[in-house]
Amino acid sequence: MTVLVDTVLVDTVHVDTVLVDVAGWLGAAALVLAYAQVSSGRLRSDSTGFQALNLGGAAGLLANGVHHGAWPSAALNGVWLSIGVVALVRLRRGRPPREAQVRRR
Repeated sequence: MTVLVDTVLVDTVHVDTVLVDVAGWLGAAALVLAYAQVSSGRLRSDSTGFQALNLGGAAGLLANGVHHGAWPSAALNGVWLSIGVVALVRLRRGRPPREAQVRRR
């Protein structure tokens, strides 16, 4: 939408778009932070903090993807969010994720 303000055309931005964009950027930052913290050994992948960062990140990016019609991104983040919810529920119930078994040939 464009409006005329003192003979200057100004594009107006809807508040909801700004909020969704902020959510997307915060979500991206949360996912990068979670990955960096686990990769550096500061967080464990089976910690509540790691799962919370993943949930928040996926939720922000999911909202952003849906709002902008970026359906592949929205679908990926919906799956990411679902995995995070299951992992967090398992942690809350005292059942940490199973450890990977390495098969040797």
